[in-house]
This record gives sequence, structure tokens and C-alpha cells, in this order.
Amino acid sequence: MIDFIGTIKLVFRTLLARKGRSFLTILGIVIGVSGVITIIALGAGAQSLILGQITKLGSNLLSVQPGKSNEKGPPAQVFGIVITTLTNQDKEAIITSGQVPHAKTVIGAVMGSASVTWQNKSIDTNFIGTDSDFPNVLNVTIKTGQFFSQQEDDGGANVAVLGATVADELFSNTGIDPVGQVIKVRSASQTEAGGIPLRVVGVLAKQGTMVFLDPDDQVYMPLTIGQQQLLGIHYLRAIDIKVDSAENINQTIDDIKRLLMQTHRIKKEADVDFTVRNIADAISILSTITDALRLFLTAMAAIALVVGGIGILNIMLATVAERTREIGLRKAVGASNSAIARQFLLEAGVLTFFGGIIGIIIGVIISYLISLLMHYLGYDWAFIISWWSVILATGVSILTGVIFGLYPALKASKLNPIDALRYE
Repeated sequence: MIDFIGTIKLVFRTLLARKGRSFLTILGIVIGVSGVITIIALGAGAQSLILGQITKLGSNLLSVQPGKSNEKGPPAQVFGIVITTLTNQDKEAIITSGQVPHAKTVIGAVMGSASVTWQNKSIDTNFIGTDSDFPNVLNVTIKTGQFFSQQEDDGGANVAVLGATVADELFSNTGIDPVGQVIKVRSASQTEAGGIPLRVVGVLAKQGTMVFLDPDDQVYMPLTIGQQQLLGIHYLRAIDIKVDSAENINQTIDDIKRLLMQTHRIKKEADVDFTVRNIADAISILSTITDALRLFLTAMAAIALVVGGIGILNIMLATVAERTREIGLRKAVGASNSAIARQFLLEAGVLTFFGGIIGIIIGVIISYLISLLMHYLGYDWAFIISWWSVILATGVSILTGVIFGLYPALKASKLNPIDALRYE
């Protein structure tokens, strides 16, 4: 025990005598460990953000997308493929056929990008053409005014509701209430100048970014306005259905599939040209994707630990060569091979241990600063440092020191004391 304590003291004296070299040796481990901690924390934060945004929509929401996809993959239109198989008639069939009894609320939707102008201000944003029940399905809140009514929806009235970001960009610092103002909306596909005039009837409260959609950066209008006047199309990008109870989700999915196969005259399920998804599916798919991404990024960060370990190997080998006479002198006065090996192995272990501790502290600080930045940008980002990531990073750093310090330690222990004392 006394011998071990003496070895530890010797190790610290040796490392402190070579501060510059010790710092450079530690640096690679610090970068690797802090990288592992930060990337795992970022992955956990991003996953919580995505899944939190989805669950805000509720557990009883279904979405019908055009195009077939396998059970674990996204619909084809996610990849930019235009599919025209979903129509207004499909939406009406779900509402009126009586074959989907648990569908509480049903809306159709189209979307696109547009330029919005008010007086001398013009911004580029996005628009959604939808039905008057949109707030009830997507759980959005009105700040001022109201959402357009069913009568305005059915009549294709030239009205609009602004997301919080759009309202701020157009009307901030003007002292003018957006409600009642007339804006002009022009989509990218329109060739005529000016755009379609729409009277603002409401402004949404700030919702925060959701997956694949920023509800604050949108202009909402009746479906026929967005579908026919802005896009010039007669198909839908999605049909969203709010089910009366989460327990009836699976039954409703089966009912919708059966109904749409009838309306599309499809006899075999293998030939369906639509996809019905619920929130649980979306959570499962995105969890799989984010878990795979986290694993990949963690592996990339772990490479830095290996690089740091190689740095330890090189520096320890150089240290053995530099201290050959010291090793010979110690062996000449009775130091055993195991004592020499233990000293050099402990030097590598101490370097990687302190490198791991510093790396953990830096990784936690960086992760916390990133979470503060994301909150400042308006994202509901969780600051998550998992114990297993800390244990993993520390354990791997120490293991790296042992593995890459073992060969130099054994080499030092096997030096012949006579040859070592003659070494110049």
C-alpha cells in the first residue's frame, strides 16, 4: 500500500514537471469525452423536442396522406413526389358516409409558399388552405379576432388568419391591429402580379415550432382559396381526423382504409394509394430515426477518443525513450519490472482520468449553453445529461488510457538496466 502511494506521488511529480506535454496528452481525451457528452445530450434534447411537439397534437389524431408507404417509412410526398390521389370527395366520404363513426372532426389541407404584402411591407412565408375546424383538430389558440367560420369556408370567402410570426413581421411597431386589414397573398405558382386580397379576421397565439410545420409562420385561409386560387389544384395534401377517443384509433384506421379502398376502387390492400398514420406511428418512426442518428453521432465522437488514445501512445513512447536513463537508474537501485510498468500505466491512467473529468465538465457546459440558445430561439428544448453517457465517457476514457498506455509501460519495464544507463 505504501509502495502504491509512493508510486502515485511519483506519477504526479513527473506529470507536473512536464506540464505542456501532459496538457497536450489530455487535450485529445477532453475533446473526445466532451464530444460524446455533448452529442448524446443534443440527441436527447432534439428527440424530446420532436416527440414533445408531436404529443402536443394529442393521442387521438389521424392523418391520411396521399401515396403508399411501408409501415416504418414516411409517405412518398415527404420526398417531394407530387401525388394527386387524395381529393375533396375522399374527405366528404369520411364525413358523410357513416362508415367512419368515430371520426369526430375531419379537415382537408393544402399548403405552399407565398409572398404576403401589406401596404409597403412584403414577406416570404407559407400558407395553409384548410377548413374552419382546423383549430379544433390541431389544438391551436386564437390570440385576437377569430378563425374563419364554416360559412366563410363553404363560400370560399377572401379571408385569412395570420400566424404569430407573420403578424409580427407585417404589423410590429405600427400600432395597427391586424384584424380587419387587407393583405395580398401571391403563391410561387402564380404568374399574375399583386396577388389575391384577403381580409384578416384573426391572429393565432404563438404556438412554437412543431415537427415539419411552424404554425406561427403561416397564413391560414379557406381550403378553396388555397387549393384553387393560389395553387390551381383539385387534390389534397392531407386529411386530418380527430377521433372521439384514443381507444378507437385502430378501429378508425381500419374504417378509413376500407372506405377509401371503395372510393378509389381498389380491391387489394397491396395496391392502396394512400397512407393512414396516427401519432403513435409518427413517434415510433421518429424515435427510430433519432436513436439511429444519436448512435451514429456518438460513434463519430468516440473516434476522437481513439485519436486521443493514439496521442497517448505516441507521447508515452516518447516519454519512455526520453526517460531511459531514469528507468535504468531506478532498476539499478532495486525497482522491479512491475513497479516500472505500474508507474507508466498509472501516468497514462491519470492523464485520461483527468481528461475525462474535464471533458465531462466542458461537455455539460456546452450542452447547457446550447439548450439556453434553443430556448432563446423559441424551441422547447430539454437539457438532458444522462448518467449512462457520463459513465460511458469516463469509462471509455480510462479504458483508452489503459489500453494505449499498456504497451509503453511494458516496454519501459523490459529495459535492461545496464543498456538503459548507457543510453544517451
